[in-house]
Amino acid sequence: QRGDTRLVDRDEHPRSTSLVELAALRPLFPRGSVTAGNSSGVNDGAAALLIASEGAVEKYDLSPLARVTTGLSVGVEPRVMGIGPEPAAKALLQKAGLTINDIDVIELNEAFASQALAVIRELGLPDDADHVNPNGGAIALGHPLGASGARLALTAATELADLRANRALVTMCVGVGQGTAVLLESV
Repeated sequence: QRGDTRLVDRDEHPRSTSLVELAALRPLFPRGSVTAGNSSGVNDGAAALLIASEGAVEKYDLSPLARVTTGLSVGVEPRVMGIGPEPAAKALLQKAGLTINDIDVIELNEAFASQALAVIRELGLPDDADHVNPNGGAIALGHPLGASGARLALTAATELADLRANRALVTMCVGVGQGTAVLLESV
């Protein structure tokens, strides 16, 4: 240990707000709709996952939360990088022989509200689909760069176990034009 121990007992991101306060926020761009209230905060954070083969699970007597069945990444035009999860999710579902209706939990990285809504709509889901980010997304929880993917996968795996559900879809948009999707199944 180096130095004094510090206790972190309060999350830096969640904040009290109201619709009046949100409506008063100025857009970041002229004639734009993106504000500090409908975009994710960039926060400190950490997450770790252990991915193991079935042999390692048996050998070390591990208790997995979920099984990664497949995953892939796609490229989109950098100027619309936020839409990347949509083609990634569609390609993943096609590869797995599934439809969006076969998915019980969706963890969608929401860099911006408009970006998340665009992906949700392109996937054919209603804006208020209760199985999408059921515990809140990055706008509510924050977006710790470098940890968001692990956080989303862990949240999806935990939600699968809590709900005793079968399948989860985890998606991310990545700056400069990537979309990533991973399919998890309960164990």
